[in-house]
Amino acid sequence: MNSIFVKIPKWVQRVFKTKTWSIRTTKKEIYLTFDDGPTPKITEWVLDQLEQYNAKSTFFSIGKNIEKYPAIFKKIIAKGHSIGNHTHNHLKGWKTSTTIYLENIMEIESVLKDYALPNSKKLFRPPYGKITNRQSKKVIDKGFSIIMWEVLSGDFDKRITKEKCLDNVLRNTKPGSIIVFHDSLKASENMQYALPKVLDYYTKKGFVFEAIT
Repeated sequence: MNSIFVKIPKWVQRVFKTKTWSIRTTKKEIYLTFDDGPTPKITEWVLDQLEQYNAKSTFFSIGKNIEKYPAIFKKIIAKGHSIGNHTHNHLKGWKTSTTIYLENIMEIESVLKDYALPNSKKLFRPPYGKITNRQSKKVIDKGFSIIMWEVLSGDFDKRITKEKCLDNVLRNTKPGSIIVFHDSLKASENMQYALPKVLDYYTKKGFVFEAIT
């Protein structure tokens, strides 16, 4: 992973300004996000870690996983974390027609209507960060805010060590940063090493962890 992959350059954020890459703030706030869950044991472990630091986060969940593990999903909501749409089947936008992509997004919305979500905004994160301009426009027209990220932990990348995963976050995070972790089996080893240390490090520096609402 190179430095550009880990931290999104400002010029990218300016070019694709219809997407949210970070949160403007004058406070010491950080925005943790978790993609690809809910996942048995792993998501629950994340919730326990967040609770220890009174930290709130945003979970971009996959529809099929919500259907498989509704009890875990309800725990996320009960803890006051925000929920985002991550498609029903984790589709890569660049390889999917706009029609099918939108249908898959709305499929998870039909699942979410049965839950009282804590956030007022409809949040969407494209799997892999891959979404075409046409798809983006259609998603926004549906009333979603497209939430990208400023810092990618790389927890999913088997080529990097858990120490590098932690370093990716500590070197690049600043007030208002949106950080990506994954509450998935694939990312669990790196994530479970880095997350407690990130929470502890920034809490000691006076930061708070907020959900995107």
